[in-house]
Amino acid sequence: MIASPDRTPLPREFFDRPVLEVAPDLLGRLVVRATPDGPITLRLTEVEAYDGPNDPGSHAYRGRTARNGVMFGPPGHVYVYFTYGMWFCMNLVCGPENRASGVLLRAGEIVEGAELARTRRLSARSDKELAKGPARLATALDVDRSLDGTDACASGDTPLRVLAGSVVPADQVRNGPRTGVPGDGAVHPWRFWVADDPTVSPYRAHAPKRRRG
Repeated sequence: MIASPDRTPLPREFFDRPVLEVAPDLLGRLVVRATPDGPITLRLTEVEAYDGPNDPGSHAYRGRTARNGVMFGPPGHVYVYFTYGMWFCMNLVCGPENRASGVLLRAGEIVEGAELARTRRLSARSDKELAKGPARLATALDVDRSLDGTDACASGDTPLRVLAGSVVPADQVRNGPRTGVPGDGAVHPWRFWVADDPTVSPYRAHAPKRRRG
């Protein structure tokens, strides 16, 4: 008999650890997004770690800005950024306060509220594709910059929280290079995913834009 996922909210202490400990430990956890139409719950199957001042691929590598301020803590908050002029992506801040690090939520399985996610992801060919990739995940969960800074560990009513879910056994966790990261940051094998899970997004190396003319 398969045990039901644990719906206990993860405490702030869970996130107040080094990012490379938190990232693989997020696999199998549940992200619950409260919307006006009802909740949407996602089981995390793929994440990427970003280690601030030690990581050229991180938004916080060169220090604090208006855009990345949430990354500097406290841990357990949501960092949302806008990319390519059209998409949002969501991260969970971790590590000690004032030392920016976070985990990008790359993919997952919608386990509750799929009917709501489908209304936001009309191009998805199946439910396995609803949150297959970081922008798709944010879109399916109705995440935008209004959630930047949300405390995912807050008690009471909150638009987004993370529950304990079901921990993925270590022998089912894989890791490799992060997707689409350029330069020195490309060498870090800090993408973690659940082995053979159909919701995990495909790996793509960074492709520099070609100049015309």
